[in-house]
Amino acid sequence: MAFDGIVTKAICSELSFLEGARIDKIFQPNKNNIILGMYNKGKNFALNICTESSNCRIHLTTHSVSNPQVAPNFCMILRKNILGLHFKKIYTLDLERLVIIDFEGLDDVDDVFSRKLIIEIMGKHSNVILLDEQNIIIDSLRHIKHDEPNEKNRDIIPHIRYKFPISDKYNFLEISNFNNFCEILSPKILNVKILKDELPNIIFNTFNGFSKNFIYFLIKKLIEQKKWIFESDITSYKTNLHLIYDEINNIIDNIDSNKLSFCTDLYFNKRDYFLYFSNTENSPFSLNFFIDDFYFSKETLENFTNYRNSLLKLILNVLGKYNKRLIHINEKLKDCDNMNTFRIYGELITANLYKFDNNSKLDLISVENYYDNQNIIDIPLDKRFSISQNAKRYFKKYNKLKNALEVVSIQKSETEKELDYIQSIIFELENSSDIENLVDIYDEISDNIVFKDTPIANNKYFSDKKNAKLKKSKLTKNKNVSFNPIKYSNDDYIILVGRNNIENDYLTLKYANKSDIWFHVKDFHGSHTILKILKLPSDTSNILDSIPYELLCRAAKIAVEHSKAKNSSNVPVDFCEVKFVKKPNGSKPGMVIYTNYRTIYVK
Repeated sequence: MAFDGIVTKAICSELSFLEGARIDKIFQPNKNNIILGMYNKGKNFALNICTESSNCRIHLTTHSVSNPQVAPNFCMILRKNILGLHFKKIYTLDLERLVIIDFEGLDDVDDVFSRKLIIEIMGKHSNVILLDEQNIIIDSLRHIKHDEPNEKNRDIIPHIRYKFPISDKYNFLEISNFNNFCEILSPKILNVKILKDELPNIIFNTFNGFSKNFIYFLIKKLIEQKKWIFESDITSYKTNLHLIYDEINNIIDNIDSNKLSFCTDLYFNKRDYFLYFSNTENSPFSLNFFIDDFYFSKETLENFTNYRNSLLKLILNVLGKYNKRLIHINEKLKDCDNMNTFRIYGELITANLYKFDNNSKLDLISVENYYDNQNIIDIPLDKRFSISQNAKRYFKKYNKLKNALEVVSIQKSETEKELDYIQSIIFELENSSDIENLVDIYDEISDNIVFKDTPIANNKYFSDKKNAKLKKSKLTKNKNVSFNPIKYSNDDYIILVGRNNIENDYLTLKYANKSDIWFHVKDFHGSHTILKILKLPSDTSNILDSIPYELLCRAAKIAVEHSKAKNSSNVPVDFCEVKFVKKPNGSKPGMVIYTNYRTIYVK
């Protein structure tokens, strides 16, 4: 359900209990949010105003956010004009998604003055506008200027009079009775047989204040209550329409009664919320705090998805560059296939020089090939050079390719290692479940030479997150940094799984004991898995033999679940004591070598 007019009115009805509160703090965490800190009757409240197109809303919030060190201009103007004033009144215009907050206070000579804050909750056109006592715009969150302004295309810029937006829809609050409601809708309903399907669109396009999903919810509720009539005659049509009318009226009539509630449901495969009359007394601000928690969860998921997709896009670009590099290297290696042929040509020409006039201009000579049972071989020559010079040219080509082979072979090995590392990062991203883990991955790659030419630091998602995050040292450098591996446990053991390469290194090389057991899927990217035995045997000379096979299988299965082989069968998992796991100097994060291991197969 969108934050529509009826929800806006219900939220503002609750907020009216804060009338008289003093505005003591004003923050602007980002370009879309304004936070008004209020003090009322010994309690502090935070009013969140959000103008983000897909999540525009207004409500109280209990979730803290970080703020920029330098406040944006509009935030400074709000502080100058309404900080210290009292929250006098909050109201809406009928069922419009437009909230008006009146503030009042005393100036330097104790004269009463007022300010007005207009919150237009209109999707991508949402705005916050500050007005003076004469409704002149002082400033706004977004400035809007049209070449030819009119009633629909309003200018929102400082020093002009504010004009309320107009709507070509009916005001439901002015509908006197059901007959009036029916008269307005009837000409638009062309087919009563599909009333259930077309009614949400019709009501949405006809009246202010109701989203399509809200009407869908009312119809679904009536169907579940077995009140909806599926007959297609005109009587059934009017009965169903009357049911919808009564449901809407019941909610509107009880907006100020504190007996409205939200419920959640799945619509169009998305979790959504819906307003309904519960007929039970609710706790103060219950609607506000429901909306607060709902959008906090929604935005957390959206931010996580945006962060991950943004970082994944950058890494895939690097992956593409390295794949192209590997193709180019393989082409060079293919050129080296003729290296020995050039050497043989040079040797055969040199061995048979006495048979030919060295200065003769030949394009081909035929000689016996002592590498091939004296069979005759034709050797192409360049007429511009003598026969001996052609031999030197073949030796030169051979030496050039020989040197190239050595260099290119090293380049191929290094490139394949980098590709393997990049694939491990992609695996981490695909299996990340929270933003903090993504930031750890970002920390890892931003310092890595593989990504040195990638504009990761300039990415808007990660720069915002980086600015909001407290300065944090790498896990490998600061043991006090939070360490939160995935954990499985009971009374006898604990199994820990690293969530990224940095955490894998710390888990295996710093946190785990030498007698703990290390697991990793063979030949697949995956997390380091540590089995910690809580009750060690008296004889620790051969710990692996003392661990129950079922427990080893359990840990191996967990290692498979956190690897790229999780959908495969009969997966080999290597395991050994942690003391046999080493990290080579200069190796990438998460890369280790191990010895004295055994292998178990997970079906």
